[in-house]
Amino acid sequence: MNNIPVSPIEALNAAIQNHNPFSKAGIVKEQDIWGKGFPDLPTLNAHASDAIFQAVEKVKTSQSSQEKVTSLVLTASMGVGKSHILNRTRQRLESNGNALFVYASVNNYTDLNFINYQFQQTLVNSLSRISSQGVMQCQEIAAAMANECFKAINPATPNLSPQKLLDQFDQACASWATKNKNYMKALTKQFLKTRSNVDPYILRAVLWTLSETETPFAIKWLSGEELDKAKAEELGLPTNSGKTNQDREVESLNNVQKILNLVSYYRPIIICFDEIDVNRDWCSSDGLPTPQVIATLVKRLYDTLEQSELSQGLVIITVMAPDTWPIVNLMPGSIPDRISTYTQRKPIDLNQLNGDYLVDLVKLWLQDFYDVRNLNPPHPVYPFEESQLREYGRVKPTVREALRWCAENFKVFMPPTPELPEDPAERFDLAFTKELEEDIREDMKDSFTIANAICFGFATLIEETVDNVKINNIMTEVKPKLQNAGWINFKIIGVENGKKIKIGVSVIQTSQSDLVAGLRRLIDYQKFDLTRGCLVRSQSKIEKMSKNSPAYKLLEQLVSVEKGGELVYLIEDQIKPLFALRAVYEKCTEYNLTEDDVFDFISQKKLTFDNLLLREILSDPSNQMPVVDDEDELQLLDDIFNPTSSDDTDDGDLSDQFS
Repeated sequence: MNNIPVSPIEALNAAIQNHNPFSKAGIVKEQDIWGKGFPDLPTLNAHASDAIFQAVEKVKTSQSSQEKVTSLVLTASMGVGKSHILNRTRQRLESNGNALFVYASVNNYTDLNFINYQFQQTLVNSLSRISSQGVMQCQEIAAAMANECFKAINPATPNLSPQKLLDQFDQACASWATKNKNYMKALTKQFLKTRSNVDPYILRAVLWTLSETETPFAIKWLSGEELDKAKAEELGLPTNSGKTNQDREVESLNNVQKILNLVSYYRPIIICFDEIDVNRDWCSSDGLPTPQVIATLVKRLYDTLEQSELSQGLVIITVMAPDTWPIVNLMPGSIPDRISTYTQRKPIDLNQLNGDYLVDLVKLWLQDFYDVRNLNPPHPVYPFEESQLREYGRVKPTVREALRWCAENFKVFMPPTPELPEDPAERFDLAFTKELEEDIREDMKDSFTIANAICFGFATLIEETVDNVKINNIMTEVKPKLQNAGWINFKIIGVENGKKIKIGVSVIQTSQSDLVAGLRRLIDYQKFDLTRGCLVRSQSKIEKMSKNSPAYKLLEQLVSVEKGGELVYLIEDQIKPLFALRAVYEKCTEYNLTEDDVFDFISQKKLTFDNLLLREILSDPSNQMPVVDDEDELQLLDDIFNPTSSDDTDDGDLSDQFS
């Protein structure tokens, strides 16, 4: 940047006026743990992340079965930066392929009396997240298991990549079926020859995640949910039917143990319990508040996981507020010892910012801001001054407080705003015009910002009838909350041609892995009480899909005649007015308007009633798949199976099915 001329001050100031990169900086969601997250300053609280990495290495390399499970506690006040630490940990471990990451946001748990069952769902949900290899974490493990079987038969067999196995697994099963043989039965039989202590049903379900068509059912079964009898028989799994939640609660801890024992053979596992203080006043039927319920669960996990010496180990992290630790530390028995073993009952405190850290953090945030706009400021923290940041840093703010302060002070001197018109309608027009001029390039990348704007648009249409749909209500909390994890942004409740409809809307502008996670929820109408699902995504991002990708196959299900769902393209000219209207609503006092004024003028001018994006979401689905990139089709033709063996044994040609 030093060799690039400094950008004109007018261009810099215009960019600053049009977009504030710190405006949403303090809002961290569960997806931020799994996604790219916010800019990370590696030196900030490095002692905490280093301790986690050291603990992972210790359990991985230890030869003692007694040292294969360890635990530690992170204490941090709200906003100090614990989510950044967890995101840093996940990204570094994922990029190195060193460990599996399980994230349990206790805020999503709705009933403390069924904590084991909810954690089983959390575990499987995390294992179904996409890894650095572009497949689910559990699919990486399944691929390792399959390769192990192949090598047991023929040590010279080359390792097949998870994607190779995914591309061809269903065809392998079909090829064996033509010879009246069961490929999955042969694979599990071969695996159990060397690992007889593995639960055969858990083993079979994990291996089924290599099947593009059966993965959703395998995930559902592993989560403890019920499969219909025909599908369960097809997969060779119990139905899980006829069980009460209490039955599932009793069985879940044992299921969790079996899953962890299997997958930890191949990778270390990090389990992180977060947000245990959010609902601290909630209690189980035994009278235990949330932190104590989670601490008890950690102890049970610790005590029941019988790790073998060949295992890669397990690290349990529990994040809590400083004033929660004394409550946990006074619990009876060995609970405090089990929850903080690695540091011998001493929690790891996260540090707040000082002046130096604040300067470095602001540099990091503004580097992204200026780089994306091809701007070069006179110094890295412009429009701030380093002395100004260091002075504020003396109060030792939390990361959240510091970023909020940056948001409030990210401004340059601008000419005085002209006096507002006396007529409220003119003030509204002025405000709307001004907000329409804002730069929305950053907002177009933010799925939540887009979803909030669309949701706001529909909120202005409640009790209106648009394209034969009367909108009765907008639900912003989609239940079950734990399983949804925020992927379905909101539901439109209404009546269409006399029939009640419930449209789930997911805006996904991020990676293909996020698209897979969102679509899996969006097609599960029964679980999330939907009559229709709607995906909103940019056309350019859709066109980059491959017909072989998991996302494409899930999208096919969504728009099928059976599901009747819809894909709606996100078009900048259609979403921009919704951004502007929501901004006017949020800043109504600045424009000397009331919230009722804003809603009234939106209605009078039909600004949302006529919005094409909102109308498209409500319109009858076309049931048509989009045209996508077919480059991978040629590669697929080269990878078609060539079954050559006529051996009648069950396991003689398992790997030969993959050319």
